[in-house]
Amino acid sequence: MIRVLIADDEAMMRAGVRAILESDPDIEVVFEAADGRQAIDGTQRHRPDVAVLDIRMPVLDGLTAATEITATVPGTRVVMLTTFGEDDYIERALGGGALGFLLKAADPRELIAGVRAVSEGGAYLSPEIARRVIAPYRSGDRARGADARHAVAELTDREREVLALLGAGASNAEIGAHLHLVEGTVKGYVSAILVKLDVRNRVEAAVLAHRAGIVAPD
Repeated sequence: MIRVLIADDEAMMRAGVRAILESDPDIEVVFEAADGRQAIDGTQRHRPDVAVLDIRMPVLDGLTAATEITATVPGTRVVMLTTFGEDDYIERALGGGALGFLLKAADPRELIAGVRAVSEGGAYLSPEIARRVIAPYRSGDRARGADARHAVAELTDREREVLALLGAGASNAEIGAHLHLVEGTVKGYVSAILVKLDVRNRVEAAVLAHRAGIVAPD
């Protein structure tokens, strides 16, 4: 069972998110919060697998809450859910440790897919968000692309295979199945990759994989 915390200052939105998530028999909403401070307190008390946070909330915004949650309850993975897709929000959310970024206008199935992906150790961005994150590296930012390729060149062949799958959003279990590795071995490879690439989390590693042009096909 995937245990989820929802944080949004609109009660109707919380009810809608709960209904969507609990339509999946493997997902249980264990706590609802109306602001960022309640989200942090609820996460520390209930230790959910995933926290789904709105960005704009009173008392404490979702971006600040995400940073504190990932720092104090590292076992909880964070998904940001918002009506806004501004690049600054995306950068701050991913920099704060969020592993998912979803737009409220997206297909409800994306919410379930995103929660499942991050709960399994993967990352998930709405397709529109993914295009915005990746676009600069496909539109002529050659310097960053060269830097990324140079960094990736320091990886072993197996680490590059893992990174390519990580860049496609695969979870540790999916990477292990594809490469015929046990999940514990995959975790070791991912940890080594993060250190060698000097990135903070899987999402930053995935972005770097896109920059370097080594993402595995879906």
